[in-house]
Amino acid sequence: MEISEYLKYRKDLLDETRDEDGFISEPSFISLVLPSMLEAKLIDSEECNESYYKYDSEKLKINGYLVNESGERLQLFILNEDSINITQTDDDLKISQKNYYDNQFNRATKFLNKAIKRHFDDEIQDSSPVKALISQISSSHGIDQFDVVEIFLISATATVSTRGNISQPKRLDFEDDNLKISFTKNKVSATKDILIIKRLIDLNFLYSVLISQGNREPLTINFENFENRIEVIKAADELNFESYLCVLPAKILADLYKRHSSRLLEKNVRSFLQFRGVNQGIRETIRLNPEKFIAYNNGITVTSTGKEIEEINGKTYLKSLTDFQIVNGGQTTASIYFTNKDGFNIDKVKVMAKINVAKDVSEENLDDLISKISQYSNSQSKVSNVDLRSRNPQLTKLKTLSESIITPSGRKWFFEKSKGDFNTKLRIAGSGKARIEKEFPKQHRFSKEELGKYFTAWGDQPYIVKKGGEKVFRYFIEEIGGDGSGKKPLEIDRNFYETLIAKIILFRDLEKIYGQGKNSMGQIRAAVIPYSLSILYKYFDGSKGDRMFDLYKVWNAEGLGNELSEYLKELMILINELIKKYSKSDDLGEYSKKKELWDDISNSKEILEFVQSNNSQKIFEKYSASKKEMEKKLKANSKNKEVDFKSLKDNIEIHSKTTEFYKKINSLLWDNLTDNEKNKLSNISALIQQKEDLTPDLISFEENILQKIRINHPEVFDKIHYENNKLLEETFNYVLKKYNTCIDKSENVISVFEKVGSIAKIKGIKYDSVFSEIGKTLNDGFSPTTKQIYYASYYVSSLNNLN
Repeated sequence: MEISEYLKYRKDLLDETRDEDGFISEPSFISLVLPSMLEAKLIDSEECNESYYKYDSEKLKINGYLVNESGERLQLFILNEDSINITQTDDDLKISQKNYYDNQFNRATKFLNKAIKRHFDDEIQDSSPVKALISQISSSHGIDQFDVVEIFLISATATVSTRGNISQPKRLDFEDDNLKISFTKNKVSATKDILIIKRLIDLNFLYSVLISQGNREPLTINFENFENRIEVIKAADELNFESYLCVLPAKILADLYKRHSSRLLEKNVRSFLQFRGVNQGIRETIRLNPEKFIAYNNGITVTSTGKEIEEINGKTYLKSLTDFQIVNGGQTTASIYFTNKDGFNIDKVKVMAKINVAKDVSEENLDDLISKISQYSNSQSKVSNVDLRSRNPQLTKLKTLSESIITPSGRKWFFEKSKGDFNTKLRIAGSGKARIEKEFPKQHRFSKEELGKYFTAWGDQPYIVKKGGEKVFRYFIEEIGGDGSGKKPLEIDRNFYETLIAKIILFRDLEKIYGQGKNSMGQIRAAVIPYSLSILYKYFDGSKGDRMFDLYKVWNAEGLGNELSEYLKELMILINELIKKYSKSDDLGEYSKKKELWDDISNSKEILEFVQSNNSQKIFEKYSASKKEMEKKLKANSKNKEVDFKSLKDNIEIHSKTTEFYKKINSLLWDNLTDNEKNKLSNISALIQQKEDLTPDLISFEENILQKIRINHPEVFDKIHYENNKLLEETFNYVLKKYNTCIDKSENVISVFEKVGSIAKIKGIKYDSVFSEIGKTLNDGFSPTTKQIYYASYYVSSLNNLN
């Protein structure tokens, strides 16, 4: 991979981080990076608690922190501020010396040491954003709670090794530290070792997550690092997997959980289990009958994509497993760890393990294999079979709707269903990059991870929103899919999409109103916004009367308006104070994840007075509608046959690149393409020339081959110069806008398009009859063909000439 690709991606990241004034703030950059770390399973949530502190004379710095879901791991974040400085040259950003990063890490480790030793006690004011973190680190409770402190250094630099004039990507790993601490537990003096893990999040890492489209970062476990060898017996050898059986000392599982925490667990299991509640049966067995644990417990099931074994004296021993995931036995693993943490000896405890090693399996089929193994083998905790991947059918439907529905002002929203979709679109666009950025500015884009947060905030569980990560995403998927709740799946249609966009607008406008940094209301924005929206939902959703908050008014206005903005600002100011008042912990960010806080605030006298005020009633009257009006609106939208424009949109994007684009790919990569790939690229060029639709297979191939080039030969995109067929895209958008206007105004689709055809005929424009054909096709619930869009472009071209 050329280092230049990393540096181009850095520019994209910085551009994405800029606010309306062009300023790049440290919190904004960290917020942009955290979802990639979540994708890689390094963190459980992207909702970082801001705790900025910097003291240059002592070389101390910290930006934020998280406490992981199971509570034993404190994760600290430090941003290398020099790396986001726009004056840095490419040479400045290529880092080959490990001590450069060591100096950055030292700022965080010095901060940690000073906090633990309580040297900050007289220096930090109660109002400081870092006060809660320092109080937690320095307390006996915090020292007892945290077994691991993981320091993430975020640096927008490329880590390289240099040979001659050529720089190559290099991965740097940093040695662990052990911090021995004395503290008091239950009035008794105690000591413990806290493991300090350091992890670099550089451009190499971020770019890798991007081009993998969110696929897991493989976790490799080296069993040679443990004291005892692990003997295994081969139990099966099938086409796509082989299975081994072994007995694992519980100490190994406890050590693995300490180092890797929930990253050991498969996504579906990880987001489902409640790790804080230790299984009482497991605890009792360890305490009373440790040697019988293997007989009483069902053991664990592990999957991996690769293994290393060795034969010694006729016996087989396990050396390492690649892409290690526990798909059954997560509760067993966590319970062993926490039971040992509480002082119970696990030396005599052994656990049966079944290891399934996949072989010759694609990423997609691997996901299916792991999902099925997890589903069928789980018996300790029922894990509902929820598809948390980007190809989830509900997410696919939402992607289709985002391609088909235009806002009242004529804009489209970009739903990034897979990690890196939009960035790849920009990378391929070449000279058309600015046009795409203008069409889809960042305020009109959203990811699948953000969906869960925006959807759930309009409800009565803001504490789940604050947890973020897979917890809120699973809740979202289960709610729309009806999984495990006995509910029917929600209808993912135009009504759902329009109100979803309204919820996104609400959430994001509240983020702007709350502000960031010095100009913000406070330091708990990530909690105040979902709590405020949940208050709006709880008291104004119509459950207690005949009227309900009308999200369609937000959709139609594409914003809140001054009056509603001012009202919600007042609500957020109140919520900001109530979180401080009712929190039973100084760590407001962490305590806002608890249901107890929501119950206390939502039923408080302050909230009741607020929602019963004259101003609240005035706002509600203006922004509400009767249930009958809402039902009428829903029925009106439901009568229309929903047209799926996704395939046509894909075709238009491919056709608009022109034959020149695909011919150049064929010629530039001739030696790197298979005969089948060459033939398919030629087929695409031929269909573009013939103005014909591509088959679904060819559309899928085109997406995959471009992603393959993005990974292996990204420099090719810089060598392809072509003129994009903008007229074709403009015509598609013209037809799409006309159709959406018909739906919004309940107009007759056929009549509207026939009228356009009549105007074209009067003007003497070729193919005027195509509009009548398009109208009839749309009225029947189908999208036009690519050839019809070509023919319709003659009329759109005449409109452009007039303008």
